[in-house]
Amino acid sequence: MSNLEKFHLYFVAYGRKTFFDDNELNMNIIDYMPLLSKFTFNIRSFSPCYNQINLPSNEDIQKTFRDFKDQQIIYCANYFSMPQYGECHLYSYPYQLQHYDRITNNFPGGIFTGVCKVSLWDKCPFEHEFFLRIT
Repeated sequence: MSNLEKFHLYFVAYGRKTFFDDNELNMNIIDYMPLLSKFTFNIRSFSPCYNQINLPSNEDIQKTFRDFKDQQIIYCANYFSMPQYGECHLYSYPYQLQHYDRITNNFPGGIFTGVCKVSLWDKCPFEHEFFLRIT
């Protein structure tokens, strides 16, 4: 894979102890691809969490992507008490896929011109204002 110049990654992980951040992307992907000029990704991870106090906020994780100067990175984390788990959605923007799965009330917004299919999922009901935001 070291000769790749463009790479699009779609990855879903279950049961991770931590969420993805820039260190993990750099150490496990980018550092192995010196010719990489374009890297787009959509990563979703699910982690059991038993103590929400120690979990990073959206802002904490977003700050770790300061080295991705040429790319906008969107990060959204959701924490659910029953069952106890966290869900992290991390993607390069503009969004490249035709579907956006598991939109929650914590949706960060944006323009998604290529998306033609969405799925909603949350423990709290969606309000009218939410639907105005995603249209």
